[in-house]
Amino acid sequence: MTPPIKKFLTELLQVEVYPTRRQMGEAAGKAAVRAISHAVGKQGSARVIFAAAPSQNEMLATLAADQTVDWPKVTAFHMDEYIGLSPDAPQRFSRYLKSHLFDRAPFASVHFLGWQSPEHECDHYAKLLAEKPIDIVCLGIGENGHLAFNDPPVADFDDPVLVKMVVLDNVCRQQQVNDGCFPDIDAVPKNAVTLTIPALMSAGTLICTVPGKTKHAAVQKTLRDVISTNCPSTILRRHNDCTLFLDVDSFGEMF
Repeated sequence: MTPPIKKFLTELLQVEVYPTRRQMGEAAGKAAVRAISHAVGKQGSARVIFAAAPSQNEMLATLAADQTVDWPKVTAFHMDEYIGLSPDAPQRFSRYLKSHLFDRAPFASVHFLGWQSPEHECDHYAKLLAEKPIDIVCLGIGENGHLAFNDPPVADFDDPVLVKMVVLDNVCRQQQVNDGCFPDIDAVPKNAVTLTIPALMSAGTLICTVPGKTKHAAVQKTLRDVISTNCPSTILRRHNDCTLFLDVDSFGEMF
């Protein structure tokens, strides 16, 4: 595996920069393999939350192709979902994760968000999350610095709930267009259900994969700005075991 061309700490956040997006994704996927296998070896099972976005493509491909993970001992969750899309809409995050990972490995169980009424789903999903500690979260960072769908206007580092309904800001909605998921911003739903920042930060290990030039400004803020909900991803600098995987496009010439 290609070693990082740059590796450093920003407060508690471990940062690794790779020459290409593919190499970044492979490194992040291998890190996920190690983290899952460690949890299974230590306690006999693992509980993992996965993000759904094009930024995760290479990481998930690496993870799904690995032959060493004891998948029947892994319980999976996904971290956010639109409100209002039909069950068969191709943009649903559950469909993305099914095709990229969940249908490619024999998980012990997979828990999906958003198939029932949002109010019921928040309560139901929070109870599932709270049954046992979450071991690993595989996530990305949005162009506005969001984690899951915790955009700056709704992000709360001390959120009292694990799952909530949110209104998406326009930067987040435009990102979905930029990613090629919707034809224009009017087609992007305005509401979603999301795991909150405390739910994500509670995991033992965070593996954060952020490629591409469109994420450079968010990465710069993540590493340099004051920790605040103005850029929710800055909170990653306070996690005891979070690695941020970047390519040269997302990292840029920052230092």
